[in-house]
Amino acid sequence: MKDTLMIRITNFFFILFLIVSISKAKSPEEMIKESIANYPGKCPCPYSIMSNGKECGKRSAYSKPGGYEPLCYVSDIKDIKNDSVDTQQKIRIVDGDTIHINKIKYRLHGIDAPEMKQLCKMKEKNYKCGVKSKEFLGSLIGNQSVKCNHKDKDRYKRIVAECFVGETNLNKELVRNGWALAYRDYSKDYVIDEEYAQENNLGMWKGTFIHPKKWRKQNR
Repeated sequence: MKDTLMIRITNFFFILFLIVSISKAKSPEEMIKESIANYPGKCPCPYSIMSNGKECGKRSAYSKPGGYEPLCYVSDIKDIKNDSVDTQQKIRIVDGDTIHINKIKYRLHGIDAPEMKQLCKMKEKNYKCGVKSKEFLGSLIGNQSVKCNHKDKDRYKRIVAECFVGETNLNKELVRNGWALAYRDYSKDYVIDEEYAQENNLGMWKGTFIHPKKWRKQNR
């Protein structure tokens, strides 16, 4: 009887401990803010602002190998379990090469997708290829969690990243299926995938289209 009572008491305190631990758990954003606040210098992250009003960029501690390593992006937090990420992630697909995860803006590295208002042609008929590109990205993500490995930050303050759903590289799949082009101005990573899509008439390559970069120049 006493043994049973002791077990119940032990279980009660163990459950109480778990509840307290969970309630004190910090979100990735809170962990990043705390890490930046604890940095002794003025340039912890590439996007931190120096006294002259400019971004730290490559001068940041984050960009220098060795030494202090602050947390600057959600993707830096390695210890988040997949099941907890699923409940925390709020994903918004903006277009074929831009997504927001928990209000953090990510621009997919090395690719250029058609703009949302852009029209392409297939069998002499116009269609919204920008919308199709966005829909294809949505089909890749579904209800799954997305992990992004940051590479840089663009002039719109979006994190330039290579993003994955499990082992699937979203950047690569968009280009390989013809719903984005290799952005050669910045990277040659997906040139082979673009050539594959073109040779097999996939996505936009089934018809004709204007390069997204040229379309933006003509319509903005």
